Amino acid sequence: MTKANKNIAVIGAGIIGVNCAAELQKLGFQVTLLDKENIGEGCSKGNAGHFATEQVFPLAEACLLWQLPKLLLDPLGPVRLSPQYLPKAIPWFIKFIANMFASKRAKNGAALKTLNKHAIDYYKPLLKAAGAEHLLTTKGSLLVFEDSPITLVEKQYRHYADAGIAVKMLNREQTLALEPNLSDKIQHALFFTDVAHTVDPQAVCIAIANYAKSLGCQYRQFCVDQIKYNRDNIELSNSNETLSFDQIIIATGAWSKTLLKQLNYKLPLEVERGYSLNLSNKIVDDELSRPVASAERRFIMTPMAHGLRLAGTVEFAGLKKKANMQRADMLYQHAEQMLNKLPSFNAKEADDGQRWLGFRPSMPDSLPVLGRAPQHSKVCFALGHQHLGLTLGAITGKLVGQIMTDTATDIDIKPFSISRFN
Repeated sequence: MTKANKNIAVIGAGIIGVNCAAELQKLGFQVTLLDKENIGEGCSKGNAGHFATEQVFPLAEACLLWQLPKLLLDPLGPVRLSPQYLPKAIPWFIKFIANMFASKRAKNGAALKTLNKHAIDYYKPLLKAAGAEHLLTTKGSLLVFEDSPITLVEKQYRHYADAGIAVKMLNREQTLALEPNLSDKIQHALFFTDVAHTVDPQAVCIAIANYAKSLGCQYRQFCVDQIKYNRDNIELSNSNETLSFDQIIIATGAWSKTLLKQLNYKLPLEVERGYSLNLSNKIVDDELSRPVASAERRFIMTPMAHGLRLAGTVEFAGLKKKANMQRADMLYQHAEQMLNKLPSFNAKEADDGQRWLGFRPSMPDSLPVLGRAPQHSKVCFALGHQHLGLTLGAITGKLVGQIMTDTATDIDIKPFSISRFN
């Protein structure tokens, strides 16, 4: 690294961006972290807080095809595709379906597994350096089944076990021994023993950003509307100001498509709108001590510092459509069936802070985009992490540091290149 390329901007102050900023500043770059909002205010704020290292399977699977009509007809189902948005989403879904073929799915799964396998290990030294070790809890997570036949549960168990995931299959008594507050409707569970969670995902984001600042990183609230790539620098502009940098990292999540289009890169990114519901009463460990996901209801409950967070719905309706907070409220109805005791909630009296909508950046092959831009050597991409932004934050930061210092990367990053779409 020479003095001429040390001044670097990381665009996007979510969990991916702050990890990149901390790693690059530690490596000797002078980093400026830019975001149109405050640190961690986007998808990094209201997510399920689940470091989901067990999720090594691409989302594109053939069994989803027969479910498409239901997605259109059920406005409050676990996955919702807005009929008005369907024409715009069709090109993405065509690519999504193409990734269902066994050969592609296996290839994508292998790449995803290399990213996920040691993702939590990358966080541990970073959070220690940031004085935030207390924000990582390693009690595993549960995937519970109410009325699924035992043959299906066993099939799911073998699916994960064969992929090398640390998992145990539990009966009802074993499940309730771990989480006594779960309803006795629960018949079986898969216990992912190596999974972690955090009681405050935004606090993780802020702690890492503060660590980067302590090393000399600068933060500016700045909305990047235009990128101009010059021979000697890169100019980032909005209507009020232009900033100049030697190199940039684009870590703008669901908002990445417009910026990459300015550099003539195709990015088949679609926005998954995810809702969550915060129950503000304190929930103690004997009520829920780890994330619990429902196989049938397709949502997750995580104990948080503020109480209990319910999350997990998916809506395809773009960035601009008004939030449908009924999708957040319905999560409470599911939780009532899953838990014997839970904090109270009244939809008519709920304040805005209890409901949340975030935008996940989803790629049709379930793989993020990582690496230098093929035609722009001073630009690096770190985006498109879908449901795994929190999980993959630290390893992404490490890889970006290795990319920008031309060091051998810890894993093969070729499967994540934007070249696969261009």
